[in-house]
Amino acid sequence: MNNCPLCQAKNESVLWSDARCRVIQVSDADYPGFCRVIWTKHVREMTDLTKSQRAYLLNVVYAVEQTLRQLLQPTKINLASFGNQIPHLHWHVIPRFDDDAHFPDPTWAARKRPGNPRAVDREKLTQALFTRLGGRRKKRE
Repeated sequence: MNNCPLCQAKNESVLWSDARCRVIQVSDADYPGFCRVIWTKHVREMTDLTKSQRAYLLNVVYAVEQTLRQLLQPTKINLASFGNQIPHLHWHVIPRFDDDAHFPDPTWAARKRPGNPRAVDREKLTQALFTRLGGRRKKRE
């Protein structure tokens, strides 16, 4: 698909990647640690993948969840795969906290409070993902 923003990745903060998928950090002040796991090949639905590909992708999603839980100790983790606006298979992994802008409601609900910004150590998050998922880190240029 020529105009898919997830196929033509630009200005992403990639934390981890391999030939099959990548994990990016989403810049959202209300949701520190918010990550997306994006399947590299353009497919619309989980059932477009083989059984082993589905298992692989979900293992990456679970690894991101586990890493965020360990590093940030959120109240809850939200997992979602929508794709209504961008029909390219990807998962949202969103740490949620008691004092975030919408908790306990979904992220798209009306704000309940200003929220409580938290710092996320990108280097620790990246290193933890590489430790959990394997792979080689590329040197920053």
